[in-house]
Amino acid sequence: MGENIPIVVLSSGLKMPMVALGTAANPLPPPQVLTQTFVDAIEVGYRHFDTAALYNTEEPLGHAIAEALRQGLIGTRDDLFITSKLWCSDAHPDLVLPALKNTLQKLGLVYVDLYLVHWPVRVKTGKTVFPFSSEDFLPFDMRGTWEAMEECCRRGLAKSIGVSNFSCKKLSQLLAHATIPPAVELNPAWQQKKLIDFCKEKGIHLSAWSPLGANGAPWGSNAVMDCPILKEIALAKGKPIAQVSLRWIYEKGVGVVVKSFNKGRMKENLQIFGDWELSEEDLNKISQIPQQRGFSGELFISANGPYKSLDELWDGEI
Repeated sequence: MGENIPIVVLSSGLKMPMVALGTAANPLPPPQVLTQTFVDAIEVGYRHFDTAALYNTEEPLGHAIAEALRQGLIGTRDDLFITSKLWCSDAHPDLVLPALKNTLQKLGLVYVDLYLVHWPVRVKTGKTVFPFSSEDFLPFDMRGTWEAMEECCRRGLAKSIGVSNFSCKKLSQLLAHATIPPAVELNPAWQQKKLIDFCKEKGIHLSAWSPLGANGAPWGSNAVMDCPILKEIALAKGKPIAQVSLRWIYEKGVGVVVKSFNKGRMKENLQIFGDWELSEEDLNKISQIPQQRGFSGELFISANGPYKSLDELWDGEI
């Protein structure tokens, strides 16, 4: 099934599957359960995995890759596309390379396909939980951090590099001095049309995290899965709501990072391709869905920090 997943060519020339399996979970299952889950995902057809230093899933994913190779589910490591992310405590020019080397050690790999700056902020070493408070924040050297990311790329430790959770304004600031342009990491309840248009104009590929709302996670909501408009469209097409939401994102030219550790739903989330599509009427209805950002500001930033809200962090663009 993996060969049926469309690919997109990043600015680096690297081919990336448009659907990735997200590996963040709260609570986190035991490592051996995670490893088997990721092996199951490879068996189902997933070839792109999205992890991060923050998620504590890099090591179980690495074991799954080794096991998939042992079982012959994949021919070589190159059959997979692995994305990981630099955490905020390592968002400093001197810390980027050691952080990536630590990630590679946990994954048991010599390179990742895509390495992202997780958030456009820097916090104190060891701060890996939300919320951040005023004493946690340190000055963020965006230019120096990106130069260190580019060095990782030049060394072959990351085939492509990018950013996550950056606003259009912050992306513009980054592009002003970037030698290597970034890839960037919307659900129907938070469509971010301005960011989509900006990325298309700049030739930057965009992927959507928590495209189904991440209901049950501390940052999630049921805004997508309980949306009356999506329910109406799903009923008319005889499709699950999840497939309608993911198909909408795909038709926008945006990649999706889906997270389900249930093998049946893993298969279902890959069935968004084929001989069906959303009509112009469907797209117009979805565009009218009330907007609700996919992340609670209280989980990320305390009111006493340098950013009093996510709106301030994202330059008023949420």
